[in-house]
Amino acid sequence: MSNTWVSALICGVAMLAPTTAVFAQDKSDVPAVWRTSPMDDDDAAPAWRHAMADSLRLLTMQHIFRIAAQGKTREELGGPFFKDYRRSVRIPNTWDDGDGWVVNYIGHPIQGAASGFIWVANDPRSHREQFGFNRRYWKTRWRALAWSAGYSLQFELGPFSEASIGNVGLIPTTVGWTDHVITPIGGTAWLVAEDALDRFLVQWVERRTRQPAVRVLSRMLFNPSRSVANVAQGALPWHRDGRSVSQRYP
Repeated sequence: MSNTWVSALICGVAMLAPTTAVFAQDKSDVPAVWRTSPMDDDDAAPAWRHAMADSLRLLTMQHIFRIAAQGKTREELGGPFFKDYRRSVRIPNTWDDGDGWVVNYIGHPIQGAASGFIWVANDPRSHREQFGFNRRYWKTRWRALAWSAGYSLQFELGPFSEASIGNVGLIPTTVGWTDHVITPIGGTAWLVAEDALDRFLVQWVERRTRQPAVRVLSRMLFNPSRSVANVAQGALPWHRDGRSVSQRYP
């Protein structure tokens, strides 16, 4: 079976995956696109099925973007899917993978942070914690790091990956350790930075203006990876649980 048909089938199935749990108390600005029943914040069990479904949808968004934006990816969609995929999976021999600095050190951390935010949204203990210099907060962000590392491994080498869709790795110089290291570690650092910006900058802006457009812009500008994760979960990019863009602050 050709790469084109298998890739299209995988993307189609992924978009139909069940959606995330919802913790929001105020859903006034959240469209119920894929969302199902809400989950109680007091339930300590992570919503594994929803986290996997949301991650699958994020993967689909990334691969659709790759196919649309990268000619080299489209060129590799022909040929036998399983044979080319098997030949593309390899252990890197170098740090660099041939991508530019912006892709490796900005794009991949954003990807890592977005997948980490999906875990945060589906784990009640992680979801409750705001940025702070306390053990509870940092313990939950280690969980996000682990989820991001698993997501990154799948994105690079899994059955729904750069290796299977676009055959990255077929040429040895196109794989490097940078993606496996920078995506989860840099992504978690990026996630923590966005947590801090949301608490100390975005909420500061929201307390000083009631203009929805300003609030929306500040949320998306200072939390880009959280915005991507929101879209993957079927919410508006600027969504915050319990914080409508039109609410009054005391």
